[in-house]
Amino acid sequence: MTSNGADAMNNVVMQCKALTKQYHVGPEPVVVLDALEFTLNKGEWVSVVGASGSGKTTLLNMLAGLDQPSSGQVFWGEQDIRALDERALGELRNRHVGFVYQFHHLLAEFTAVENVAMPLWIQGVNKKAAMDKARVLLGKVGLSHRMNHKPAELSGGERQRVAIARALITEPALVLLDEPTGNLDSHTGAEIQSLLTELNEVVDTAFVVVTHDLQFAALAQKQYRLSDGVLNQM
Repeated sequence: MTSNGADAMNNVVMQCKALTKQYHVGPEPVVVLDALEFTLNKGEWVSVVGASGSGKTTLLNMLAGLDQPSSGQVFWGEQDIRALDERALGELRNRHVGFVYQFHHLLAEFTAVENVAMPLWIQGVNKKAAMDKARVLLGKVGLSHRMNHKPAELSGGERQRVAIARALITEPALVLLDEPTGNLDSHTGAEIQSLLTELNEVVDTAFVVVTHDLQFAALAQKQYRLSDGVLNQM
């Protein structure tokens, strides 16, 4: 392989090959993902839009290894994640993939800074070092003044900023975002969109954002539409 070819491979964060997911409802299979081919490069931001029920969340679950495809492969770097047992997949996911959902899924009994530090604690990182890093990240998302508040004391936008910081704390190669502004009012949603744009420019992390918001989707470097199981670039 040429050095250019090697560099191209090293730049690939995730790749799907003939990724297919179907469900059996009655006698006929329902195809949600149909032999999907997709490559995500280092630091790249892509968005995926599609109608409700088109399979966007199913796609994210496939990419995260949270659901098994009917056929095909998902590679994180050069690792085929279908070859991993649950423990190895969990470790890889904790270290290399971050998640942000429509609902923040913060732990109510912990403060903002503790929620952000949690993935590092799970890895066994020293508590002080984890908290120091969490404080820095909360500063980057504009929450230095709210880090000791619990989720119930934070606004919806603030909780989502905490969730974004938590997703980035392990310096993952990839962050998957499922309707991250879908539960926010338009003003707060715009603030989160602006924050993600800024973060994408300064952290070397790839983003895959599923959204119904076409204006939000247009901020990404590449936009895709999922329809009838097929992913097409817009």
